[in-house]
Amino acid sequence: MLATHRRPRRIAFGLSAALVSGALLAVSSAPPSNAEAPISGGTSSGATAYGSGGAVSSVDASASRIGLEVLRKGGNAADAAVATASALGVSEPYSAGIGGGGYFVYYDAKRHKVSTIDGRETAPAGITRDAFIDPATGKPYKFTPELVSSGVAVGVPGTVATWQSALERFGTRSLARTIEPSVELAREGFVVDATFRNQTLDNAKRFAAFPDSARLFLPNGDAPQIGTRFRNPDLASTLSRIAQQGPDAFYRGALAEDIADVVQHPVKDPASTLPVPPGSLSTRDLAAYRVRHQDPTKVSYRGLSVYGMAPSSSGGTTVGEALNILENYRLGSGSKLARSLHLYLEASARAFADRGAYVGDPAYVDVPTKTLLSQKFADSRACTIDPAQAAPKPVAAGALAGSRCATTKHTEKADTENVSTTHLSVVDRWGNAAAYTLTIEQTGGSAMTVPGRGFLLNNELTDFTAVYDPQDPNRIAPGKRPRSSMSPTIVLDKGRVRYVLGSPGGATIITTVLQILLNRVDLGMTLPEAVAAPRASQRNAVTTPAEPEFISAYQDLLAPFGHKLVPSGDQFTSAAEIGAAATIEVGRRGQLIAVAEPKRRGGGSALVVRPNR
Repeated sequence: MLATHRRPRRIAFGLSAALVSGALLAVSSAPPSNAEAPISGGTSSGATAYGSGGAVSSVDASASRIGLEVLRKGGNAADAAVATASALGVSEPYSAGIGGGGYFVYYDAKRHKVSTIDGRETAPAGITRDAFIDPATGKPYKFTPELVSSGVAVGVPGTVATWQSALERFGTRSLARTIEPSVELAREGFVVDATFRNQTLDNAKRFAAFPDSARLFLPNGDAPQIGTRFRNPDLASTLSRIAQQGPDAFYRGALAEDIADVVQHPVKDPASTLPVPPGSLSTRDLAAYRVRHQDPTKVSYRGLSVYGMAPSSSGGTTVGEALNILENYRLGSGSKLARSLHLYLEASARAFADRGAYVGDPAYVDVPTKTLLSQKFADSRACTIDPAQAAPKPVAAGALAGSRCATTKHTEKADTENVSTTHLSVVDRWGNAAAYTLTIEQTGGSAMTVPGRGFLLNNELTDFTAVYDPQDPNRIAPGKRPRSSMSPTIVLDKGRVRYVLGSPGGATIITTVLQILLNRVDLGMTLPEAVAAPRASQRNAVTTPAEPEFISAYQDLLAPFGHKLVPSGDQFTSAAEIGAAATIEVGRRGQLIAVAEPKRRGGGSALVVRPNR
């Protein structure tokens, strides 16, 4: 039996005053921006591990242990990433799984090359531009819980195809061998903690609307009790079938028929008041699904090479543009801290304005990726920033051509991307690295479980703009991939891996990755400090959502600049947390520091093959 451990639930995290001051305020003696922080001299904790030989960082202890065991037995970073991801689909079924999709970024140390896999879900061929409009009213369905809990929100899943592609291109193991530990984890189960129980209760009304979900997640009408063991034999059988027969077991045959049937004909409890509009996803859509292999985004920041995910994700272009804007300024701590945070917020607002105006699925719209990532364009955006005063929000998008500092009209639309998702980071003994962010969209996805198969389907299509606009790059279309904020990132220093990072959190993923890099590279924090530090997320809105600790530490500092900080949290969760990062830093002579969240989402799990003693 696999050893299993679930982390304790923490609805909102709290940093001690010592950590806040030590991590963010008292860094006047910080090293230069590219200097290495010490990577030794401490014992490993659950969220931080020091050592060598390979490392895994994720939100879940069982998943991280499974990935680490792959590294110990000679598997590489791709093998361990797929093994960890498949385990997260078992132990974190409300955030990830085979019913969803994601983005995989990989560094091949032998070839000195960064590659990516776009495993994003796609809209079915039969979807229409008015799919999110209630025919009874002529208006959009209420977003939550109605639209998110529906067949029409389900995109064609890409996760299984991503695993197969990653192993074929980069790995050394078969799919069957790689996901076998997850079969056992599903069969033997994990111990329910407060996180799992509370997430279930948060979605109880949605789960109760679908008998198959209710049977699995609400036995006897209640969420599983803390301390009991949650087993999922149906998922174990499904994963075993995929292991034996490969991806065709998912994308063709009986399982594909079951997926299409539950989307087109949702089985609803008659007592439920949810409308549950059906979708059009078909077996033909499943059979036609393909991942995309594409070049990563790349920018240079303080001498480091930052690689990310190109569209259909907006992560790489938005993080990259913001970094290019910040490249214009000397940032730091101490007396420079207030101005540095102001510039971070202003750079983020402009990058988000351009994200909304220009980024969508490049197979359907002309995305100016090269321009968005150019230093020239970033300079034209930086010249719209007042170093002493926040601009009124929302700011205008930048003009792609024309005079310096030119802007263009663009109507900012509400961001409906949900805050769930999960991320994992892996480095192996050979210097290969994987950053993989995967999701089923909001916590609990569509809330629809495929009957007898043990997994939830995504509701990713809600990431499209709800009301069709022919000028919107994220408008809905058959076969199209909705824009995402997932930002798996690998940073190289002189051709070798330095940082691997990413996070869940919907659109706050972008600002989480950006802020961790700012903290580590510019503000002189160690990686554990950079991850633990309180966060704020300016996404071109009138106010800046921020964690309570950020507000208490920096509200007075940022007030003279005109920034309006408001507590984070939204309609989908009561938590005030922003993101839940999983990161790794590689130092001299292959020394590693793996860092997961110490408190957010109850704390993550970071492990190394050979811990320092």
